[in-house]
Amino acid sequence: MPEPATAVADAATADVAPSAAGPAAPEALTGRRPRPPGTAGLVLLLGSMAALGAINTDLYLPSLPRVASDLGSSASGAQLTITVVLVGMALGQLVVGPLSDRYGRKTPVLVGFGVFVLASLLCAVAPSLPVLVGLRLLQGLGVSAGAVTGMAVVRDLFTGSAAARLMSRLVLVIGVAPLFAPTLGGALAGVAGWRAVFVVLAAAGVALVVAVRRRLPETRPDAGADRPGAGARDTLVQALRTYARLLRDRRFTGFALLPGLAMSVILCYVSVSPFVFQEVHGLSTGQFGLLFALNGVALVGGTQLNAALVSRSSPLALLRVGVPLSAALALVLLAVVLTGAGGLVGLLVPLWFLLASGGLISPNAVTCALAEHGSTAGSAAALVTATQFGLAGAVGTVAGALGGDERAMASVMTAAALAACCSLLVATRARPGAPAAA
Repeated sequence: MPEPATAVADAATADVAPSAAGPAAPEALTGRRPRPPGTAGLVLLLGSMAALGAINTDLYLPSLPRVASDLGSSASGAQLTITVVLVGMALGQLVVGPLSDRYGRKTPVLVGFGVFVLASLLCAVAPSLPVLVGLRLLQGLGVSAGAVTGMAVVRDLFTGSAAARLMSRLVLVIGVAPLFAPTLGGALAGVAGWRAVFVVLAAAGVALVVAVRRRLPETRPDAGADRPGAGARDTLVQALRTYARLLRDRRFTGFALLPGLAMSVILCYVSVSPFVFQEVHGLSTGQFGLLFALNGVALVGGTQLNAALVSRSSPLALLRVGVPLSAALALVLLAVVLTGAGGLVGLLVPLWFLLASGGLISPNAVTCALAEHGSTAGSAAALVTATQFGLAGAVGTVAGALGGDERAMASVMTAAALAACCSLLVATRARPGAPAAA
């Protein structure tokens, strides 16, 4: 029987998370914890909860010119209604995570989505841009509960390869929905105006509130139990202590940075690709739409390949393949861009495989990051998702500052991929078994 330190060291590569409760539970033999029936339904629900944040942005995106015109604002002013949503989501996740650890998974997400519904309805009647900006910030705060809760529920029910497999299925749901949101949002705004978009978002929020109330199991084992320090001040102090302990754990922070760096690669492509392919390579709007969909297949396909591979390899083993592979592909892409070799096809081939390689990074990195922090899965998930938004937003700014062309795109994507290699080294070389935050 392995010593406790050895067992903890192997936690990220095994199908069992270390437990402070004592001997291994029956779930140690299967790689998952007891769960309610209907995994497919649970994946669809958790994926829909997490995807609502992306849909909130993508469904509204085509309405920006009309918003600027109707509310007498500039394009940059209207763009602020996108930025504040991301800020709200990043801040909201840091709040929701500790609350879900303390009060259970269902209550924070129900309250958060309730706030989202109210804010969406108020957005539909916003009289000015400053009011709309404030309400969009409130939308971001409310919708943030979906992604954090989804990750925490997965960690409550599964560990190791089983968790990575479920994370990959979640990415399928999360990734497919926003692909169609801009098209639907543009059609809706064209027929009924941009305010109707917020009515549809409110309706989606109501549907999810009903689904969560009826179908989401309460997976936090001691939800509702009396815990010391029930006051708001004590809750805040405990949350800050939890975050401080998590950030001091180099193993956790190394793994937690990986999903953000992988998302940075993707967001850099998303933000720069319209200019690169339409203005530089002369693709029409329709051709670019088809190309965007084809690259979307790479994103979704990579995660589904990962779901199949985690049945045979551990999440950490796949990370050790996916992260260097992503860096190598990014370097090939950079070389193609700098030399102009192969023209458009030469650019597309390494780009497609680079986007697909991200599927071997994010689900496995999240699994490894949360593996040793079951008692504070909500707080750990909040740090992971907040880091994703923070890094991705910074990368978009850097790519634009460097010129927003294909050289900027390839350079920033390569820098993010190489940084991921460094982050993986930090995680795997850090002392395993650091105590989980209480």
